[in-house]
Amino acid sequence: MPDAGHAAGRRAHADYTGGVYGSMLAASVIVGAGTLGSFPRLEMVLLLLLTGGVFWIAHVHAQLFGARLAQRGPDRHVVLRACREEWTIVKAAVPPAVAVAVSPVLGLGVQATQWFALSVAVAGQVGWSVAAARRAGRRLMALSAAVNLVLGLVILSCKLWLKH
Repeated sequence: MPDAGHAAGRRAHADYTGGVYGSMLAASVIVGAGTLGSFPRLEMVLLLLLTGGVFWIAHVHAQLFGARLAQRGPDRHVVLRACREEWTIVKAAVPPAVAVAVSPVLGLGVQATQWFALSVAVAGQVGWSVAAARRAGRRLMALSAAVNLVLGLVILSCKLWLKH
């Protein structure tokens, strides 16, 4: 079992790129799936989680075969490290998927569910970027949040432009 200091050090050096990327991916999936009209909520939940999983595998593959294996052969530790480093892509898909899953309890229809899940994805994108920038100081945190909010608004604009 790893000690608390090792775990804290790992969190301090965490790379939140996958979280930002995964949140943007989830938002894009919601917008894209919304173009198809009505959808079963379970289908949307699965689409979000499976897309996150597929992109996680793609990023792990790219890490392993793009750079690391060119320098040294694969071993269990290298593979597990790549899987762990990219896992935030999948973690970022969970909150929007949960938003879709709980939407009937909140009495939301299809359109409201899409907007709710999209808002959760954009909030996640901003949150992941702020978490990544927190060690760099408040100015960079604010800049990172602003840039990611603008990117999220671009995705929201796409949804409006596509008239859903």
